[in-house]
Amino acid sequence: MAAGFRRSCGCSLQVLRSISYFGWRSQHTKAAPQCQPGLGFNFEFTEQQKEFQATARKFAREEIIPVAAEYDKTGEYPVPLIKRAWELGLINVHIPQSCGGLGLGTFDACLIAEELAYGCTGIQTAMEANSLGQIPVIIAGNHQQQRKYLGRFTEEPLMCAYCVTEPGAGSDVAGIKTKAEKKGDEYIINGQKMWITNGGKANWYFVLARSDPDPKASASKAFTGFIVEADTPGVQIGRKELNMGQRCSDTRGIVFEDVRVPKENVLIGEGAGFKIAMGAFDKTRPTVAAAAVGLAQRALDEATKYALERNTFGKPLVEIYEGTAQIQRVIIAREHISKYKN
Repeated sequence: MAAGFRRSCGCSLQVLRSISYFGWRSQHTKAAPQCQPGLGFNFEFTEQQKEFQATARKFAREEIIPVAAEYDKTGEYPVPLIKRAWELGLINVHIPQSCGGLGLGTFDACLIAEELAYGCTGIQTAMEANSLGQIPVIIAGNHQQQRKYLGRFTEEPLMCAYCVTEPGAGSDVAGIKTKAEKKGDEYIINGQKMWITNGGKANWYFVLARSDPDPKASASKAFTGFIVEADTPGVQIGRKELNMGQRCSDTRGIVFEDVRVPKENVLIGEGAGFKIAMGAFDKTRPTVAAAAVGLAQRALDEATKYALERNTFGKPLVEIYEGTAQIQRVIIAREHISKYKN
């Protein structure tokens, strides 16, 4: 990478971090202003939010869109784009400032996710999966765990993954079968996870496992959350799945065979895993919805562009559509009149 480009990237990230530290953080720590009767709410973005939105929008349109189709065709992992997004401060946005991150909130992350998804949801999913993997450590990790496992993301563009889903337990998190047995100062994990985004690219995993062998134990006490280094002996990474869409997103199965995890890597304590996993969903599902909005906007824009540019029967497609729509409205109106008369 050229020296000038590195300086430009460094300046961009420094600017965005400055915005976060001095603008966004103060905004989110102040008491929310009360709505005065009759005046309604103010839905205007702050200047800092506009800056982040503009940066993400420019990146999506100028750097993601031109190469998105090729990545989707080949299924290649978008490493250059992930590095560039990291340089711009557009991923890992939830990491606390105490770990060197931006410490942004859910709404802030949604603004960025919507713009990135406009470019390509496959690429956006690969980037956003980091937040899903990190949130359990953010909401439940102690100071040492956060510094060790979140701090490294501010030093280089690494990835992590959220290992919860299993072949026989998709949305039914309480039904997972992966087991964790405590032996001395370690836990031995055995089981299989499936459809893990960033599974083959992760530096470490958040893993949810059953630590209480009693099948009647309540979900709120039966599971424990672990941080597992990806290079731990016994971790077996499966083949890349051939997704129907979002093909450049790395989706794999992960097998854990007698994987030894030190007790220091337990989040909160034994039995707290289910609540942590649900808490992570609370923080990250809104960005999935925001990404869907970005994708819908892109679909609308592409359809509009095509309808305006495509000519058929000597007319732009949009004119034919408008005429067809008018005919359909007349037919529907006549049907209603006929029913009314009868």
